[in-house]
Amino acid sequence: MKAVDMTNVKEAGDFSRPSAGAYICTLEKVEDISDKEYLKVTFDIAEGEFKGYYSKMREDHPDWAWSGVYCRSYKEKALGMFKRFCSAISKSNGNFIFDGNTVNSDEKTLAGKKVGIVLQEEEYYGNDGEKRTRLIVQKEFPISEIAIQKDPKKKELKEETTAAGTPEGIPDEIPF
Repeated sequence: MKAVDMTNVKEAGDFSRPSAGAYICTLEKVEDISDKEYLKVTFDIAEGEFKGYYSKMREDHPDWAWSGVYCRSYKEKALGMFKRFCSAISKSNGNFIFDGNTVNSDEKTLAGKKVGIVLQEEEYYGNDGEKRTRLIVQKEFPISEIAIQKDPKKKELKEETTAAGTPEGIPDEIPF
């Protein structure tokens, strides 16, 4: 084994992660990725047992850049979901309005705002080819509606595929 310097390495401890369900969250940072027509939203859980979970994950693991981050598209075909995003934030923050248009389209004003977020489990293949599960943002909702949110069903892989995406039993290369 090669020698490794662990002088400034923090020992890993036991931790639990949030489960699928509804959470009150704070939007920490929102960036416009205009060439791709989406907002990159950095958030964290604002209340309860997992308060600050994603901030701690980003602090402990700076290379996990997408921990507590998701995208909300404002392309034409995604405008219904984008409107729900805008409405949920506006309804959760009193007189604040974000409509992505004439009243307020400055995404930077979203930092510090609270909103309800439903986290959903999703299956995926890791770089090692192993099937794993992660939490993704399913939707946003007004905080006042947290009691009526249903726990979402796990988003399972549709068919057994390899990490490369090829269905099991089908060769990676077609022989003709």
